[in-house]
Amino acid sequence: MKRLLLVTVLVALILVAFALTRPPESKEVKIVPFSSEEDFKEYISSCTSSYEGSMSLGIAVGRAEIASTQGMTIDKGGTGNVYGGGAGEVYRHSTTNVQVEGIDEPDIVKTDGKNIYMVSRIYRLEKGVGGITAVSAYPPDNMSVRFRINDYGKLLLHGNSLVVLKDYEVRAYSVETGKELWKAELNGSLVDARLYNGKLFIVVRDNVFYPKPCPIRPVRVGDRVYTVECGSVYHPTVPVVVDSTYTVMVFNPSTGKIEKIASFVGSTGSTVVYMSRNAVYITYTSFIDPARLAYMFMKENSDLFPDWVLRKVEKLMDYDISNRAKSVEISVIVERYMSSLGKEERLRLENEYWNRWTEFHKKHARDIEQTYIAKFNLDLRAEGLGKVPGRLLNQFSLDEWAGYLRVATTVGGGENDVYVLDSELNIVGAIQGFGLDERIYAVRFVGDRGYIVTFRQTDPFFVIDLSDPKNPKIAGKLKIPGFSSYLHPINDTLVLGIGREGEWVKISLFDVSDPENPEEVDRYILKEYWSAVLNTHHAFLLDRDHGIFFLPAGNGGYVFTYLGGLKLIKAVSGMAERAVYINDYLYIIGPERIVAYDENSWEKAGEIEIS
Repeated sequence: MKRLLLVTVLVALILVAFALTRPPESKEVKIVPFSSEEDFKEYISSCTSSYEGSMSLGIAVGRAEIASTQGMTIDKGGTGNVYGGGAGEVYRHSTTNVQVEGIDEPDIVKTDGKNIYMVSRIYRLEKGVGGITAVSAYPPDNMSVRFRINDYGKLLLHGNSLVVLKDYEVRAYSVETGKELWKAELNGSLVDARLYNGKLFIVVRDNVFYPKPCPIRPVRVGDRVYTVECGSVYHPTVPVVVDSTYTVMVFNPSTGKIEKIASFVGSTGSTVVYMSRNAVYITYTSFIDPARLAYMFMKENSDLFPDWVLRKVEKLMDYDISNRAKSVEISVIVERYMSSLGKEERLRLENEYWNRWTEFHKKHARDIEQTYIAKFNLDLRAEGLGKVPGRLLNQFSLDEWAGYLRVATTVGGGENDVYVLDSELNIVGAIQGFGLDERIYAVRFVGDRGYIVTFRQTDPFFVIDLSDPKNPKIAGKLKIPGFSSYLHPINDTLVLGIGREGEWVKISLFDVSDPENPEEVDRYILKEYWSAVLNTHHAFLLDRDHGIFFLPAGNGGYVFTYLGGLKLIKAVSGMAERAVYINDYLYIIGPERIVAYDENSWEKAGEIEIS
């Protein structure tokens, strides 16, 4: 009886583990708006949305080649030198470390070159002190608190507006007085935001209310409630799991006025926001229909089952019933067959079934799990839908360059692919099956190269040649202990990797001047269990002018130089969360103090307690 139950469970695992969406019946797949509320409700009914598991939904905004620049543009990634001013004035300051230069991302610290705006610990709100502090930071020997705001969240800075984003609300404050300029109440939870070209892009998610799924009312600004009618809610023409709607809104950060708005269906899961000058990409990770998967397995392994079982399942597949009902019926059919077997025959079938399934899964991994990619322009109009096998790691898994979209995916339990898509989201080039029995831990695309780290026991560092979009190839690879979970290009020949080796934080310096023979030219083991950089790239800061980088960790903040190898040149004890630079001063910022150092001498230049 136990063995019968085991095989039945194996069947159920196959049926349930991939019970998310059905792949398209034809090659013609689009992203289109609903025509009506009834159309929306019918679409939800056609999707398998009640099984356990979730579809990964991502929003990505592609990266375009800057028209005025020829060749490769390196992301500044927090070096972000902003130059200007004359003698004695601020001539450069850092920006938040972001994926794409010129597109700002929310973080807990911002600077405009004269002031530092920081989010303090939330408990300060209970004391009435203020969760956000504005500090006059330059010159560093005369720092002072300008004002405090009793609010908290992540920050974006534009002109006179300090925008504060939290789960269900967005507020903007004057950078001169700290007074509130405008407020938006979100009817749903904040997913992410970007600031580009003077426009604030905000993404929110809300649960689908089935009796009346649309119109959607995602936000209130002042007395006005903004509405998205059914005709502006987009969906793929292939069914996907739907339990939520995602709404993209374009705000004027100075006034709070919403200039553009559009919604699309999706499912609660990991959501990626990645933005550029010309396109928005939304990714839906989906799995093959479980009943179809079971039928495929049984047809390819017909010797495991008698003819009557196969005939019943084949006939069942033509029934006009739900995918869930088909899955349940297949389980009943297989269970009926298993109950007719003796103990020894059941034992043999169990082992054959398991081994055949393992091989079947490897063979069809790219059919089982796929990512659909919807393309929107910056006016939030849909422009196409494509797909690639596998699933994405994070926002760095997508990158647009010179009219092509590059996508890095992990397939199944241990293969990795890179795909190149054209402007219409057709696959024009691919690398499949590298880093076997491993998964992607870090990705960075830079111009016509890609850098990918996979990991299981060692850290293979791959250099990808993307100079010919139709013929991408692995130029070289390197295996080293540990892994990198964040990659940062320093220049054309050096890439920095930050990750772990054993229990400690590891920093690797890769020389990629010869892409066929990448080298780890130096490594540094930091006696820290954790660094915020492992979770968010915003915590990393690079200052190319002085050849240094900063990362925070559990016991303090650390400043390294990469010139001539990795060398720790400054360690600051105590809580450190971020760092910025203004002119030649590095400000290390903790929740209760800011300490400034002269980058030429590394002597302390100023300090202020945030109390």
